[in-house]
Amino acid sequence: MDGISGSIEAQQQSGLAARLVIRAARHDGPTAGLAPGHVQGNLAILPRDLAADFLRFCHLNPKPCPVIGLSEPGSPHIPALGADLDIRTDLPRYRVWRDGALVAEPTDIRDLWRDDLVAFVIGCSFSFEQALLDDGIPLRHIARGDNVAMWRTSIPTNAAGPFSGPMVVSMRPLKAADAIRAIQITSRFPAVHGAPVHLGRPDLIGITDITRPDYGDPVAIMDDEVPVFWACGVTPQAVIAAVKPAFAITHAPGCMLVTDRRNSQMAAL
Repeated sequence: MDGISGSIEAQQQSGLAARLVIRAARHDGPTAGLAPGHVQGNLAILPRDLAADFLRFCHLNPKPCPVIGLSEPGSPHIPALGADLDIRTDLPRYRVWRDGALVAEPTDIRDLWRDDLVAFVIGCSFSFEQALLDDGIPLRHIARGDNVAMWRTSIPTNAAGPFSGPMVVSMRPLKAADAIRAIQITSRFPAVHGAPVHLGRPDLIGITDITRPDYGDPVAIMDDEVPVFWACGVTPQAVIAAVKPAFAITHAPGCMLVTDRRNSQMAAL
């Protein structure tokens, strides 16, 4: 697998080009930095008999679960998000869940696809990260080539049918002035998590060890920085682990669906 050259090609091209690189098994890691300017999305796939309750769960929890795309039952395509887009092949890595347990992390789910499956694409913080970078706000995990750090919290989600569980947050350490500016900027992006849900002390939201994220890579917080926490689209994975549906598929954290939509389309007027 030519992962390095594949990644470079995807970084320089459109959303479709990035998907084709991933579909050809030339990139199987995190998608941060691929196809700059294009919207990326978290993924949750559930059987049709759970889809209505999950959609209601997302509507009741718009901060962690802003839905930006939805497939027809049995269809692996979401034309509104991209031409020649195939949910079964176009993410670098997936997670397969059975009865709430993670059982596999394949790079292709064609052999698992069923006629009753519904795919939900949920807004991703990669979109507002580009706006922060464009404003000169440094993001350490991107500079280092790491996956953003994420934690399960004590913040409850609003229940819908069988779906409930803890909110997951992502964290970026920022200097105070940058944190204030980041709040202003991300408030313009409600479709991709919007403004932070917490700043400062992680123990107040149930994070006991800020050096050990539940997902992603650890990131240092300097003495002149404050941790800033945003609602995260990995929340459905924590909910699936808590609810234990018989079958579900999600993205692997950091391995998103790259769409044809532009980040600028996610900004509120």
